[in-house]
Amino acid sequence: MDRDSADFSGEQMLAEPPRPAAVGPVVVSVCTTCKAADGSGAVVGPEMFDAVKAALGDADTAVVVRPVQCLSVCKRPATVAVTSPDGYTFLFGDLQTDSGTAALVSFVQSYQKSDYGLVPWRERAEVLRKGMVARVPPMRWSPDDGRAPK
Repeated sequence: MDRDSADFSGEQMLAEPPRPAAVGPVVVSVCTTCKAADGSGAVVGPEMFDAVKAALGDADTAVVVRPVQCLSVCKRPATVAVTSPDGYTFLFGDLQTDSGTAALVSFVQSYQKSDYGLVPWRERAEVLRKGMVARVPPMRWSPDDGRAPK
């Protein structure tokens, strides 16, 4: 349940896992092999990478923007993943360089401030809500009941 957390009470409530200290940077991976969805065959990934790299810049050493060869979401180009060592991984598709880049900058800022990188649904730009492909929990966090951390 991405939008609302389930309500747990009494015996169902488990101890909250410890909050991890910020370890390592937020990594923004941009697929550079994505092709336009219009069937033209035009490669749009490098343009998206350049736009995201320019928008996030090198000023914040806590953010790394890197090109990747493929994120295997070919039906929803352009595709970008946002992750950190102890945070959730978010995978977004159907991004355009103009609207997607601004939305990603805002998302990364919220990601840095939130526990486990779990950005609340309402803080995500509409283009990212619609473009959500996956939300993968951190590897080091695995509660018995499967609920998201609070």
